Amino acid sequence: MAFDGITTAAVVRELSDSLTGGGISRIVQTEKDELQLLIKNNKKQYILFMSANASLPLIYLSDEKKEAPITAPNFCMLLRKHIQGGQITAVTQPGLERVVIFDITHRDELGDLREKKLILELMGKYSNIIFTDEDNTIIDSIKRVPASMSSVREVLPGRKWFIPAQNKADPLSIQNEDSFLLKLSGGASPDIVRALYGTFTGLSPAAAEEFVFESGIDPRKTFADLAPSEKSRLASVFLGHMERIRSGSFTPNIVLKDGVPVEFGVFPYRMYGDEEAISGERYAAGPAGYSFSYPDSVSHMLLSYYGAKDRVTRMRQKSADLRHLASTALERTNKKFAIQQKQLASTAKKDKYRIYGEMLNAYGYEAKEGAKSLACQNYYTGEPLTIPLDPTMTAQQNAQKYFARYGKLKRTEEALTGQIAETEADREQLESILTSIDLAESEADLHQIRRELSDYGFAQKKAAVKKGAKRESKAAPYEYLSSDGFTMYVGRNNYQNEELDFKIANGGDWWFHVKGATGSHVIVRTMGKEVPDRTFEEAGALAAWYSSERKSPKVEVDYTQRRNLKKKNGGKPGFVIYHTNYSLMAVPDISKLKRVR
Repeated sequence: MAFDGITTAAVVRELSDSLTGGGISRIVQTEKDELQLLIKNNKKQYILFMSANASLPLIYLSDEKKEAPITAPNFCMLLRKHIQGGQITAVTQPGLERVVIFDITHRDELGDLREKKLILELMGKYSNIIFTDEDNTIIDSIKRVPASMSSVREVLPGRKWFIPAQNKADPLSIQNEDSFLLKLSGGASPDIVRALYGTFTGLSPAAAEEFVFESGIDPRKTFADLAPSEKSRLASVFLGHMERIRSGSFTPNIVLKDGVPVEFGVFPYRMYGDEEAISGERYAAGPAGYSFSYPDSVSHMLLSYYGAKDRVTRMRQKSADLRHLASTALERTNKKFAIQQKQLASTAKKDKYRIYGEMLNAYGYEAKEGAKSLACQNYYTGEPLTIPLDPTMTAQQNAQKYFARYGKLKRTEEALTGQIAETEADREQLESILTSIDLAESEADLHQIRRELSDYGFAQKKAAVKKGAKRESKAAPYEYLSSDGFTMYVGRNNYQNEELDFKIANGGDWWFHVKGATGSHVIVRTMGKEVPDRTFEEAGALAAWYSSERKSPKVEVDYTQRRNLKKKNGGKPGFVIYHTNYSLMAVPDISKLKRVR
């Protein structure tokens, strides 16, 4: 189900129950189209996340605080001025619109009590967060919309806020079967599913399809094709769901197909084989590969279904410049490597010139003046040999010319061998950096990756941090707890891999890394204890998951004790060598592992 009016109603019920009466203690604009409010109510602290992202608008109660930018945007500063310290008096939804309205009271500069509204519109590319006074006059918005962008409605300071007309009926206003059928008969849709979501506001195609399924109606039929009994059943299902919405009777659930989330909703999906969720049940199996999980709140449902997707989308946007830098540097390095390899191949004939010189020193007296070649026997192999000669030079001079060529090619080979080793190390480092970018989950991760790119000359160094400015936060390795109680660390980039290997791990700890590919180093802290097989398997799964081979069904992982690792002098960060190791096949699945940090 898309984030439709029904899902919005469930979110509003949850937010109303949790936040009404709460005080706003902190406001952060974490992105250009995203807000995070810290709200204290009933001796609890809530983190309200709302996003007007055009591709993924969201609102839910979050479990984690996001990092605030160094300089707060103007819209954030405006909200802090007016409503930080204010109290949420109501959380409402007009009809079944995808709109959430927060009524907030606060005291102005004179101490008088004032009312404001913070409005989130969850309308795809038209999504917005709008701040108004009590009369719906817009004070400002996170996205300003002038007349040049929209002829339907301007969203600018001083304009009145209103919901654009959609020529659809409010489904919550339908009280009986006759009014439902009257509204539905007024449309002209090719099938009953589209007739439903085209007639009533707030219904997604998935919700309409579920209503039709529960009614036992062929979804290809039009409204005119329905028998009276079918119309009656559809009306009964529709009215029953509307009553559940009014009463706040919601069942957050996620539909999985072969373990992958494919849909979510706030009512059970009978069209996927789901029956009414048993109270307290967190997971149930269904037919044809479908299964169902039941989060304990709407926010947890949205966080599970959309949270990871939102983070990935944001990180892809934020890491685009780093990815471009690293990809460009890798492409340039690959070209350089190909040229060096070609040059090295040309030095393979150096020994031929050395032998020519030595043979001329031995048999040069046989060469006639002005001869263009000398036929002799190669005393190394006993085979006949013909040596080309410059007729204008003596045999001794020809020998010196060949020795000079040999010397030049030998020096070139020696230089290229070192250069190729350096270029290959750069290639491995850049490939590893690209994997780190793919696995990055926070801006702190990207800061460390950017620093590595600049430290090793792949990007320009950033200007020095000014005195008093907020410094970039340092990302720490991930920390997991194995099923047997062992702490497992995962490096998030090359610098963290280096820190894990040579600062955090002890000699008896176990080290894991995917074989023949780039990825994180995983350390299992043994604390002097014997590590059971299950922990080895879980550590292998971590190494496989946090690697470039994440999408493979099975991955070969090398593991050895930390004492067997060595670092080359002048080697790149996070690159080690080892000669004693074991291997295991790991499935890159860490869904059952608990991340501590």
